[in-house]
Amino acid sequence: MASKTRFSLVSICLSSILILLFGDGVLASVPLVDFDRMGTVGLTGAFAGLDLFQDNSTSISFDPSTATLLSRTCDGSLSSLGSTNSGGSIAAGCVLGDSFYFGGIFTSIGNVSASNVASYTPSTGKFAALGSNGPNGEIRAIFCDSTQKNVWVGGQFTSPASSVAVWSTSSSSWSAPPFGGLSGAAAEVSSITTNSSQSSVFFAGSFTVSFGGGQVNSTNNPNVPYSSGASPFSSSLVPVPLQNAQVNASPSSSDSQFSNIQNVLCPAGADGPGNTWFAGDGNTAVITARTFSVLNARGIRLGNTFLDGRGTTGFSITTIPDNTVQTLTYVDPQTGQNQTCTDTCPLSTDSSIPYQDFLFSEGLQVTGFQLSLSEWQGAGPGLHILQLLSSGAFAYAISSDDTVSCFAPSASNVTFTGTWTQKNADTTIPGTVQEVLVSTVPVGSPAAEASSFTWMPYVSASGQYDVYMLIPGCTDFQDCGLRTSVKVTIFPGAGMEPSVTTISQQNTDDASTLIYSGPIVPSSPQFVTTITMTIADSPAGAGQNGNYELVADAVQLVLTSANVTGGSNGTGGTVGSQTGFAFFEWPLQSTSTVNATTVLSNSTETSLDNVGVDLLSALGGASGLSSSTPSISAVVHHPSGTIFLGGRFNLTSGPASGASNVVAFTNGALAALANGGLDGAVTSLALDGDTLYVGGSFRDTASPSTGGSLAGIAMYSVQQKQWSALQAGVNGAVTSVDVSNNQVLVAGNFTGVLASAGGGVEQSAAGFAVWNATNSAWVNSGGFLVGSMTLVANGTDSGDQSQFVAGNVAASLQFGASGFVKLQNGPDGLPEVTTLSIQLDDSVDAAVSPTNSNRRRSHHVHRSAATWFPNLDVMSMFKRQSSSSLAPLPSPPPAPAPAVLAGAFWTNSSSSREMIIIGGNFSSAASGSTLQNVAIYDNESGAIKPLQGNQINGTVRSLLVQGDELFIGGEFTLPGTGVNGFAVYDLAGQKWDVSGFDSLQASSGSSAVVRTITASTSQSGIVFVAGSFSQAGSVACRAVCAFNINSKQWSALGNGIQGDVASVAYAGTSQDLMVASGSIALADGTQANVATYSLPNATWESLGSGSDLPGPVTAVAVNDGNSSSVFAAGRSSDGSSSFLYFWNGQTWSSVGSGLAADTDVSQMTMVPLQNTHAANDVIEQDRVLLVSGLLSDSSFGNASSALFDGQSFIPYIATSSPSGAPGFVSGLIFSLASFSFNQRHFLATGIVILISIAIAAGIVFLLALIGILWTLFSRRDDKLNKFDAADVDQDDDSTHRPSSLLAHINAATRTTIIGAQSPFHTEKEGDAVKDPFGPDASNYIRAETPSDAMGGIMNGEEASRPAHARYSFDGAGDGELSLMAGQESRWWYARDVRSGKEGVIPAAYVY
Repeated sequence: MASKTRFSLVSICLSSILILLFGDGVLASVPLVDFDRMGTVGLTGAFAGLDLFQDNSTSISFDPSTATLLSRTCDGSLSSLGSTNSGGSIAAGCVLGDSFYFGGIFTSIGNVSASNVASYTPSTGKFAALGSNGPNGEIRAIFCDSTQKNVWVGGQFTSPASSVAVWSTSSSSWSAPPFGGLSGAAAEVSSITTNSSQSSVFFAGSFTVSFGGGQVNSTNNPNVPYSSGASPFSSSLVPVPLQNAQVNASPSSSDSQFSNIQNVLCPAGADGPGNTWFAGDGNTAVITARTFSVLNARGIRLGNTFLDGRGTTGFSITTIPDNTVQTLTYVDPQTGQNQTCTDTCPLSTDSSIPYQDFLFSEGLQVTGFQLSLSEWQGAGPGLHILQLLSSGAFAYAISSDDTVSCFAPSASNVTFTGTWTQKNADTTIPGTVQEVLVSTVPVGSPAAEASSFTWMPYVSASGQYDVYMLIPGCTDFQDCGLRTSVKVTIFPGAGMEPSVTTISQQNTDDASTLIYSGPIVPSSPQFVTTITMTIADSPAGAGQNGNYELVADAVQLVLTSANVTGGSNGTGGTVGSQTGFAFFEWPLQSTSTVNATTVLSNSTETSLDNVGVDLLSALGGASGLSSSTPSISAVVHHPSGTIFLGGRFNLTSGPASGASNVVAFTNGALAALANGGLDGAVTSLALDGDTLYVGGSFRDTASPSTGGSLAGIAMYSVQQKQWSALQAGVNGAVTSVDVSNNQVLVAGNFTGVLASAGGGVEQSAAGFAVWNATNSAWVNSGGFLVGSMTLVANGTDSGDQSQFVAGNVAASLQFGASGFVKLQNGPDGLPEVTTLSIQLDDSVDAAVSPTNSNRRRSHHVHRSAATWFPNLDVMSMFKRQSSSSLAPLPSPPPAPAPAVLAGAFWTNSSSSREMIIIGGNFSSAASGSTLQNVAIYDNESGAIKPLQGNQINGTVRSLLVQGDELFIGGEFTLPGTGVNGFAVYDLAGQKWDVSGFDSLQASSGSSAVVRTITASTSQSGIVFVAGSFSQAGSVACRAVCAFNINSKQWSALGNGIQGDVASVAYAGTSQDLMVASGSIALADGTQANVATYSLPNATWESLGSGSDLPGPVTAVAVNDGNSSSVFAAGRSSDGSSSFLYFWNGQTWSSVGSGLAADTDVSQMTMVPLQNTHAANDVIEQDRVLLVSGLLSDSSFGNASSALFDGQSFIPYIATSSPSGAPGFVSGLIFSLASFSFNQRHFLATGIVILISIAIAAGIVFLLALIGILWTLFSRRDDKLNKFDAADVDQDDDSTHRPSSLLAHINAATRTTIIGAQSPFHTEKEGDAVKDPFGPDASNYIRAETPSDAMGGIMNGEEASRPAHARYSFDGAGDGELSLMAGQESRWWYARDVRSGKEGVIPAAYVY
């Protein structure tokens, strides 16, 4: 690929990048969570990347068989722009104007057809093809000439010119370069860059430029060190990885530096201590290697030791399991002739021959071999190299079986779509098991929608190959009825058309089916061919139960001939008096038209063309090219005039003799860099001032000087002439390096950055990493990316694309975060995400030593869920502590380190600064001292520090801060203490406070687990600890216990409960009602997976019937303290389904019917909204339920958090694990203990004025009404004082006030009491029924109610009760009875005992 100098492209971040994922058309309907109302808000979980859903369709899945182009903003967040066709790659790019030009191998990008080169314009967001008649092969280098507005491309193609072409942006056309192109050697251009003054262009790669006559050529495999003891054929065979095989050597030397046979399987350095094995002095030695898996082997590679005059001179090899001594063919290093041997075979002791290849007569199926070293020189036999050669190349369906081969930059790998499950079957070889993957496809599914599987075997060299697909017989698998036919597509490389064939998988016995025969031509050192399998367009068979089954086992590539010249092995070039190799300079202002593919005139040669001339001489001339196929991959020009060249080469003569893979050209001659350069290939160079950054496949300098700390990436001081490490580098090959804003951007095929030389991965960085040159530390890259990346390049001036990143992406999300982010409201109410300024690392105890397995492939290690947790028995974490009648709690989602599972907030009284305390499964050395599983993060400075004293050993799941006390729960111990799952830390005093209280105890055979620590506002000085345990000290308090902060004493809650508690919430205005959930039964055995505990009454009750819930509850939420609005989520007792239920105060009802069976809910919490959702009877319009965990729903697929509005789920947050698999959210934490859900809306000024006027008018009206009422009551009292019933004639209606209402009440009451028919009853037509009450002149019913009419109804006096008038009552209406205050009367229908009068009186007037 093209190397890069640092161009100053100004990229300004105007604001932090927001999640602008909701389109304008749907923004109003999307719930906008009001995080600011909750204080400081954090999101915890086991994830490495995070994004928010866009219109319910965010996807974190990519097809890694394609190449994806992403943009990277100034804060590091990533956005996918488009992907190529399957098998495509992007290798180089540059910026011209407002467009980004890029090239590689592809036929399409996005939805645009483009042949190997295209452009992307950020302002329009569109891709464009670059005309027609462009390069007809792979593009490896691009240079943008801003002066003449041309785009120069280089690679391996023949049209419009050999290896170089020019695109004119002004005429939109392709043309050959003015020098006609470059040819010879491999005829490829890998780098195009400018000199320091940008006046000329440097071309580098593998080609020759001649100023005379003669010929050179190139033949050998570039990935294997040259040896005259190997042929081009044997050096093209990929070695079988033996690192995980069972390899024994006996007897071994007593010298520990030479006694480990593993050191020679893929030696890391030259013949010497740690890289060589000695047999015991004077003894015949036997080396036995067993893989317990079926391997296709073609031979063995042996490299002798030359130390201390000893070495092996004769040997024989016996294959296993057939126990046959094999006849071997080899090249005699002295004569170059093929020879054969059986027992004994000779091994050269010439130190100039690093190894010899010995081939079997044909490819053999073996499970191992036995090597006998029977003859030696010196003190005894020994070896420096021992490798088993494959038949060509290979890739297994089980990805863990595809480990890196020696001399390979990367391992073979696989990708797939759809669901594939592992299946085992016996093989024909005893003691082995066949492991394959199978996928079920519904009958009738089109291939585009069905499952697919892609093998990507690493191929080291061009050649003719027969490719076979291994298909296990259906008889052993018992799936013959399901088998069908499949379509297989193979991309052989070098721009050749793919091969498509259809084969049957209905074979009854194991079969090896030929799927391709022809050339395969690697296009880069990291080349992998792609073999994709899908269901056939017309599948064979009828299937079974409506389904077909696809089977993926392994693919084998059998090399039949290494004589292929079309790809990497070209010939040509005429040698004259001056011939240059791999370097050519062309002045941009030159008007000459020449042909560099033939012979150039001496007048066209520049002074810097001597770089190529000197390179060819230093390589040993034309013979040097034929023996090792060197190449130059990257070139940069320092302002001092020094040119740095990196690639794959070893110089053997001249002033730079001994230089490897990187060299300088200064003062007119080649010069070796310090320590001879580097011990592996260089693929990229980036110059930043006087610092040269180098990327490639190396670990140390050529003469080791850094202890192996230059893995993949190194920096070289131009002034001081010395190498420095970027910590310890990365754990894979680097393909591209760029420098921007004091950051070194590194892309390649790696999974993480290393903590130390030879150590493990410190932090995940799958394909892309960022080094802060100012702080000299690896930092969070901003976005999340999983893939094998091939390019990082500076972005355009328009938009906010600071860089473009490309490669084979498996997963990508906008934000990269190690288990924790902060959330707050951004502009327009959209969420704003802030990641931690530091990167959390894997747990320091996370290393797991693989063990050998007597399975088909011993290097495939099966891991249970428990191995994700260091020192943690996952299966016992949720083991219940109760009787067998309770279903166990579901196992939690895996939380591999780094994972943050809990958080709390603490205000430091000394600094008044808010601190975030996080806990989980992680470690970090960012503070200078190692912290583990609990840390204090300064929200302002971004600094992180550990708790003082011993670090927690285990996993933290709950944190609670009360004052300056930190309460920690989980499954852990604290070295030096008796702590078991629960600990207390004094934040102010910065010390552990674990003395004076008893530890939690679990039932026999399990460990104590604390899942939640909470406090209630109604209980001062008390915290409630819940989880899985049986007692605290001597206090029996199963699953939940109260801890007194002051006395440090435990106490049980009432009669207690049985089982395990997963989640606790509170109800009531003062939180006096605890709501506990899990797998619970009350003390009397009543099932109650959600139970309530009344803190004032100390009593437990089941919330509803326990049988109403399908199974254990993993999360519970109470809606703003309302005990009649409770949500419970969990899994059914048999684990087959998940559920979400709602309690309305009377019954439980299901509200989560769309949740898939594999959903795991870890937390639910009610969050306030800035807007509102549609009204319903479950959740108020101003809030939603945030459901978090590992979610799967039929409507949106997978998510880590979703919003539930009472009617439907809205996917909200997507996360990913470091591997690209779905991550999970543990929960939301917030600093405010209580907050209001009520929304505050502000009215316009005019409306406020109108409301004020209305209020004023209302006050005036109220005052007037009070005055009127006061007058009426005053007059009534005067009238009562003057009243004398004797003065009023009974029939005088003049004093009767309108009292229709009282008359109707009187009549209705009389009907009820004495059973008379209602006066409002309508009779049938013609009935002559007399109205006993008759209408009066006031048109209302007179209430005449004589007491004798009640005789039989009220049972005389016994049915009545005495009452006394509280007030005087003016019974002025018909049927009303006047009373004086204090006068005794009867209730409702009353009789005056003085006068005998009867009537209706108001109840309020009597007592």
